[in-house]
Amino acid sequence: MNTILALILILLAAMLLVGGWQGLKAFLSLVINFILIFLTVVLIGLNFPILGVTLLNAVIILAVTIYLGDDDPLTTETAFYGSVLVMALVVLLIIPVEHWAVVQGFGNENTEDLEGLSLLVGIKFVDVAIATTILSSLGAIAEAAIAISAGLGEILAQNPEIPAKRLFADGIAVGKQIIGTTFNTLFFGFFGGFLGLFIWFVRLNYSWGEFLNNKIFVSELVMILISFIGVILTIPVTTWVMQLKVRYQRTRKTH
Repeated sequence: MNTILALILILLAAMLLVGGWQGLKAFLSLVINFILIFLTVVLIGLNFPILGVTLLNAVIILAVTIYLGDDDPLTTETAFYGSVLVMALVVLLIIPVEHWAVVQGFGNENTEDLEGLSLLVGIKFVDVAIATTILSSLGAIAEAAIAISAGLGEILAQNPEIPAKRLFADGIAVGKQIIGTTFNTLFFGFFGGFLGLFIWFVRLNYSWGEFLNNKIFVSELVMILISFIGVILTIPVTTWVMQLKVRYQRTRKTH
């Protein structure tokens, strides 16, 4: 516990040193989101509707992450509306995919840890898998939405009269620049988190078929691919939201 506390304090000091007040707000959003995740687990454990609890807390997490991450109203509102729309689209994809993939629950590698424990907890594991995938995709979606809206906000600040069509093209251009780094972040996070499991697969002489059909591996890969899709969708959706807001503001000024 002392190690974790020391790392938290180092993180806080670094965020204050580099980001100042904005860094403190980012750290606060991290704490609030941790509490919300914990609250989600507790409510699911108390047999509240899993999908309803997950979606409600997901929207709150997006709001906390985005509104505490930037002070510009146009940037934050665009990023929030765009990320919520993308989350809705991703949920429509996650629900059927999790049912078709049938990777909910535990794999054979978990047998030793679960020995002697009952799995009759009164919760559908497919619903838990859906909730986990939704929550795991939020960070990538929010990050991409903030990056796009902040980039477009800077373009508008430099060129307030830029045509709406040109703004959309610029948003897509900004999105192309963040796709590569976001994908690498997600991929290496996945690979690094499961390096021990991969080594275990190799030492147990798993075939490629066993490797690619392993429940733990496939469930995590599904979450990563869903996050990839969420990031790609965030680029045009957030740009479109910014375009609509700019057109609306210009129409109000005209009248």
